[in-house]
Amino acid sequence: MDCAEVMTQVASPRWDIFCRVVDNFGDIGVCWRLARQLADEFDLPVRLWVDDLASFARIAPELDVAAAGQLLAGVTVAHWSGTFDGVVPAEVVIEAFACELPAAYRAAMPGVTRCWLNLEYLSAEEWVTGCHGLASPQGQGLQKFFFFPGFVAGTGGLLQEHRQQIERERWHAGDAARFLAQFINPASKALAGQRLAQRQLSLFAYPNRALPSLLDVLAADSALSRVYVPDSLISKAVDEYAGGYIEPGMLWQRGNLQLLALPMLAQDDYDRLLWSCDVNFVRGEDSFVRAQWAGKPLVWHIYRQEEEAHLDKLAAWQARYLADCPAGAAAACAAALAAWNREQTDGAVWQNWLRTLPDLALHARGWAKQLAQHGNLAANLVSFVAGRV
Repeated sequence: MDCAEVMTQVASPRWDIFCRVVDNFGDIGVCWRLARQLADEFDLPVRLWVDDLASFARIAPELDVAAAGQLLAGVTVAHWSGTFDGVVPAEVVIEAFACELPAAYRAAMPGVTRCWLNLEYLSAEEWVTGCHGLASPQGQGLQKFFFFPGFVAGTGGLLQEHRQQIERERWHAGDAARFLAQFINPASKALAGQRLAQRQLSLFAYPNRALPSLLDVLAADSALSRVYVPDSLISKAVDEYAGGYIEPGMLWQRGNLQLLALPMLAQDDYDRLLWSCDVNFVRGEDSFVRAQWAGKPLVWHIYRQEEEAHLDKLAAWQARYLADCPAGAAAACAAALAAWNREQTDGAVWQNWLRTLPDLALHARGWAKQLAQHGNLAANLVSFVAGRV
């Protein structure tokens, strides 16, 4: 079933997506991308309920944080607050990441809502394919379906907007150079022009004790590396490494390492940053998925969970990601992932990883093409709903 057929079948039902902002930008990042794509590519009436508009505005600067409701990019954005008395549920309801629906809204769903889904967190673990699409009876004639994003057939796939895919395919070195240059303050132009950076990296991560060892290796390496640091939880540690606050747009240099602090970027600009860099350090789920579509080597800082459960998820993805990678590059990548997520300070790991980046770059491009074979999450979700509405 192609997208046009799907859209024709399910264009009339209203969709409600509920999102509680737990991890600052990860949860809302996924929900906002999904809502925009459903409205843009499938012409669906989508209402996105968000409890934390201030965090949302960091990735969507045009958002009015004081408005209870507003239309943004074709999506009705509603502030999730109050009792929800009198709110009419949609025909299609998505709980993002097992957030609990408001009691009054839930009570009004029977007889109105025809498809209720729990959009789960992304995982590469084997059990996901067996649970994807399963239904759980909720009483009063309602069923809740579990929809799992994933990396293989039999899952929901990954979010990938068509317009972003086209722009990325047309992106080239000239676009990247112009895009990255805009972030450099005029006061740093002279330093930036003395010698072109041979390696561009983006750094978006949680606080990490492994950071100094990575930066030390980059500073001592023979190639000049420029690290772009969008405002995030790791920014404070970057400032501490530099011995003081790095003003956005100002270059700081030690040896062959340059650090460039950036403001928090809107989603589309963050995508362009990933396309423009040679290597991307990412975290959580949203930036992690976007880095894979970028087709560049990446290092993932997975969200820490109790009892080290996150390490099992990391291992499951790593096994899939590196399955077809040359042995030497795969070993170096695995060691870098372990060092970053276990916060180890072995500089030799990063030295070896740098040597294998050409092989990892080739592998990353192939991995992105492999993922595309499973369709994208929004289209798979619309197709799933079409069979039930």
